[in-house]
Amino acid sequence: MKSAFLALVASVGLTDAALAEGYSRISDRDAFLGAVAGKELRMWPLGISLVVEPDGEIRGNALGWDVTGTWEWRDGYFCREMDWSGYPIPMNCQLVEAEGGNVRFTVDQGRGESASFSLR
Repeated sequence: MKSAFLALVASVGLTDAALAEGYSRISDRDAFLGAVAGKELRMWPLGISLVVEPDGEIRGNALGWDVTGTWEWRDGYFCREMDWSGYPIPMNCQLVEAEGGNVRFTVDQGRGESASFSLR
């Protein structure tokens, strides 16, 4: 089940052309917190719901399994490590972009796959 989840998350990657459309980079911690603080990040139909807390904690669930983690802002990137119900998700620093009520995270400092979340 967990490998299926990871494959689904990886499949939401976007092309370089799609990355340029409408999103603006968030490059500092205060702007990031202004966008996500007190909100739930959701990705449906994958059943992912996450909260990124100002104190550096991440909590939520994916496909009914708990997600926990920590994050920090480092050199203009959101750096996080998480645990998905016993499955470690290693530290990765990600480019963050926003557009309307959506936030997009692109792994490997913007060089890898992207995942977009709606804010609720």
